[in-house]
Amino acid sequence: MIVLGIDPGIETTGWGVVKSIEREKIIPVSYGAILTTSKESLIERLQSINKQLQEVINKYKPNVVAIEQLFFLKRAATVAQVGQARGAIVLTIAQNKLPLYEYNPRSVKISLTGYGSADKQQMQRMVQSALGLKEIPRPDDAADALAMAICHLNSTKYNSNALPKDALNNLYKKNRTQSDRFSEKQILEILKKRSKQ
Repeated sequence: MIVLGIDPGIETTGWGVVKSIEREKIIPVSYGAILTTSKESLIERLQSINKQLQEVINKYKPNVVAIEQLFFLKRAATVAQVGQARGAIVLTIAQNKLPLYEYNPRSVKISLTGYGSADKQQMQRMVQSALGLKEIPRPDDAADALAMAICHLNSTKYNSNALPKDALNNLYKKNRTQSDRFSEKQILEILKKRSKQ
């Protein structure tokens, strides 16, 4: 299975492509970022995101796309801009008839580290380790996109059918502990239970 992970942004949209070999091995295929500048109009920026993402899809032919869920930040302007970029991304995915799965940042952190409050450096090191990379992927947005793709594969690894797009999204809410820490084994057990529901 080839998974395209996407971390949406109006200025920088990170993307990362990974491939699952058998059920246990995940290898990196490629990663990068779609860049726009504030000198471009909003329409030009969205068209650029659409065009460059289409090139990535054409080149790597993913089977599925994993994208970060939109969450509310403190600045409404930032949310609006990310939402517009995300809309262009989702439209491109829909035009290619690719299955789309969404994961919130906390779910991705739990999937990779077992800890929902892992910091950016911890996440980047886990992505580097999981993919056997010599260096941490740059820019940060590409590392986040790779984390999204790995999260999707982790959520479907022990289930031949893809789990619903919210497979990990409610994990913390429904399985809260005082320490807010989950082992990989606990996460897999929870996912197995959910897949049978």
